[in-house]
Amino acid sequence: MPKIYKSLTIAGLDVSGEAGMNADLKTFEEFGVYGMTAMTVIVACNPRNNWSHDIYPISLEIIEKQLETVCEGVGIDSLKTGMLGSKNLVELVANTIKNHNLKNIVVDPVLVCKGIDEIMVPDAAKAIKNLLIPLADVVTPNSFEAAYLADMEKVETIDEAEEAARKIYQLGAKNVVIKVGSRIEIENYIDIHFDGKNFTHHKSPKLNDVYNPGAGCTFSAAIAANLAKNLPVSEAVKIAKNYVNQCLQSSFKLNQYTGSLKHWK
Repeated sequence: MPKIYKSLTIAGLDVSGEAGMNADLKTFEEFGVYGMTAMTVIVACNPRNNWSHDIYPISLEIIEKQLETVCEGVGIDSLKTGMLGSKNLVELVANTIKNHNLKNIVVDPVLVCKGIDEIMVPDAAKAIKNLLIPLADVVTPNSFEAAYLADMEKVETIDEAEEAARKIYQLGAKNVVIKVGSRIEIENYIDIHFDGKNFTHHKSPKLNDVYNPGAGCTFSAAIAANLAKNLPVSEAVKIAKNYVNQCLQSSFKLNQYTGSLKHWK
């Protein structure tokens, strides 16, 4: 029997299925990787209040039991993080990675909600910067998150994104991939990958009339899935970029409020 590659996502449950661990598991499946979860929060959307988000955190004790189940009871080939809503939770995740000597760590530093430029939980954000970034094989911030992690006022140009990548690398991350996205006025979407020596710009055309909830989750999950299969980071990032672009091109309307990527072929 061929080896079964296994990935863990430590993230929130998006009840509507667009993002979070829902998007991660769909992505793992598409890459032939067995996915497991440690749920950190439940996010429900209110159809009677313009799809506003209601967040219900999972207790630290329950999250710890989930991590024990996967890390001690099954074993994994890669791990990715998503929404981590407290300093104590970040500390638990960092200690789990170190205590179990886990490899292929992808940190998606979810510091803000889509469309909002304000740190959600400052204590958790600081802990992610100080405790998780140094453990990351790959970290995948957007430009706003990159500015926070790099102690920069803003990241609004390619030069500023490259400067931020260098500074985040100095925090200990082995690879930094900054998702430039729509925050910078350029012709193409660009993901800037810095491996400590070289920059690689992964470009894709800007798309109109697409739905992008969960795109960041999907991108980091695709990287984690391919690292689990022992692909080099550069190849994993390239594959993830192409996969997200395909998912965006096929995205669809979910209801009057939002839509979703199409993860399956």
